[in-house]
Amino acid sequence: MNTYDIVKKGVTMIPEGREIFPRLTVEENLMLGAYSINDKAKVKETKERSFNIFPVLKKKEKALAQTLSGGEQQMLVICRSLMSNPQLLILDEPSLGLAPIIVEKVLDTVRTINDEGVTVLLVEQNIHDSLLVANRGYVLEQGKVILEGNSRELLSNSHIKEVYLGL
Repeated sequence: MNTYDIVKKGVTMIPEGREIFPRLTVEENLMLGAYSINDKAKVKETKERSFNIFPVLKKKEKALAQTLSGGEQQMLVICRSLMSNPQLLILDEPSLGLAPIIVEKVLDTVRTINDEGVTVLLVEQNIHDSLLVANRGYVLEQGKVILEGNSRELLSNSHIKEVYLGL
């Protein structure tokens, strides 16, 4: 399927690396996320929802995306993805390179998005923090699932504690 059709079916992906459009404004980046939505009222509502999630973006709505900090850029790509009103949101390493306080905010937002009814597939090496927000987890080693289960159970698993959490 081509990308447009995938998005129309409700699947949106945020790749690793905060792929923004640096020479466009925050607002223009958001509007690109809504390209498949024809209802202007829905687009406006979704944009306001994005600004409620990350108020700093509202303050920088007219700023070029390239002027945002790394954390603000991650906030922008999350909000841009939400502009398409996805049913499934795939996030690849959203905490990569972010300050711990921003990681916490981003992962809290992931939990909120899921609580609002969007299925979230989170691919993350930050196993502890991601399992704190996830319902279910899968641990991969060399491309194979070696553990799976309820997130709380995985956090208390001795293999996870020893190999991934250094406990």
